Amino acid sequence: MALAHLVGLASSVEALMSSRTSEGAIAWIVSLNTVPYVAVPTYWVFGRNKFEGYAMSRRDEDSEIRRALSDKLMELQSHRVESPRSSHYLDGVERLAKLPLMGGNETTLLIDGEATFESLFAGIEAAERYLLVQFYIVRDDDIGTEFQQRLIQKAREGVAVYFLYDEIGSYALSSDYVKELEEAGVNVHRFHSTRGPGNRFQINFRNHRKVMVADGTTAWLGGFNIGDEYLQGEEDIGPWRDTHLKIEGPAALAMQLVFLEDWHWATEELPELPWVPVVRSRQDAPVLILPSGPADRFETASLMVQQAIHSAQERIWFSSPYFVPDAGVQAMLKLAALNGVDVRILIPEQPDNILLYYAAYAFLGPLLDAGVEIYRYEEGFLHGKAFLVDDAAAVGTVNLDNRSFRLNFEITALVMDPSFAAEVEAMFEADFARSRRMEIEEIEQQPLWHRVAARGAYLFAPVL
Repeated sequence: MALAHLVGLASSVEALMSSRTSEGAIAWIVSLNTVPYVAVPTYWVFGRNKFEGYAMSRRDEDSEIRRALSDKLMELQSHRVESPRSSHYLDGVERLAKLPLMGGNETTLLIDGEATFESLFAGIEAAERYLLVQFYIVRDDDIGTEFQQRLIQKAREGVAVYFLYDEIGSYALSSDYVKELEEAGVNVHRFHSTRGPGNRFQINFRNHRKVMVADGTTAWLGGFNIGDEYLQGEEDIGPWRDTHLKIEGPAALAMQLVFLEDWHWATEELPELPWVPVVRSRQDAPVLILPSGPADRFETASLMVQQAIHSAQERIWFSSPYFVPDAGVQAMLKLAALNGVDVRILIPEQPDNILLYYAAYAFLGPLLDAGVEIYRYEEGFLHGKAFLVDDAAAVGTVNLDNRSFRLNFEITALVMDPSFAAEVEAMFEADFARSRRMEIEEIEQQPLWHRVAARGAYLFAPVL
């Protein structure tokens, strides 16, 4: 018993020094010293907020990955363009991204599964040299098998295929699925989040990125994983409403660089790939690729969202399936609404995570009271992650919750193009028309048990 409390005390010191929020530190310290038998193993599995090793490789200027990627980054910098906006929205965000805003891109907004999988499969078919493929969830079902067979066919044609998946998100992926890819010549690896002595027991960090790059000229990212539900929906929550983005142009190389950083962590290898940008002049959209994750020095995703809210002069609209933002984002949303900015949040009516559903009710009241408009999508499960800030828009993998802000590896494409923003605006308007707008009375009239459940669920916000 004494040993357990000593281990709990030592762990609480580590939590005190490393927790990113005071609330998280207090919660861990109390539990580690009162119920160490339960709290200690839980902390070392779920309580960590730094991805050891990966973070060190990013910051060590003499490391192989930093030298290699620095060379590629210098090449990308030559295609940097200035933000077309009069405000300085991207000044800080570019520094967070460590990647430049790149012009000469063509963007295609992909709404729902049919358009997205048609585009992904066409991209695989068109690849001539190599494919970089990364998904959080890959399922061994009909869509997963079709995806697998298309990759196998390209590998047999002599196209180099690099396939990375998250072992926690894809925990159910069969060994036969992976083996068949390998036997066809596909380079397959799991992200390996438990690699390294400091990460041996943790399962809290996930690589939530969904990325595909073809020949360094075309790239895809967004909310879609590989599985039947992303096309067909699910019986309990209805049709799947999701958003993806296709990018043709120099920004595809920025996504290639992000993939290589993940690939190097998983394999300690760096494939030799071409780095000559192909400029698309038809649309000439400036695009910034912003990777984020627990290896970052700052809380990149949270700061990106806060900067977007802060810079909004007319509107800031968000779409997120999971809405449990930190106190900083909540305060920024309220302040923007009080300043007269059109602030709208689109979230699902039907949740796939009951804790997240109840946790949101703990803070929706003050947001509504400040003038933030909350819409609940009613025609299926809303899974798209996008936002619109004045005449700029973004599509990516970031949810408005602590997991995406601090625990997951994520990626976002910021598109500084009014024509693309108009497409995203039309998408939002169509979604709002399929949603109901919440009223403050809905929060105030909830029974006591519901309010207690909401506050209790909100206590788990740091790991939701």
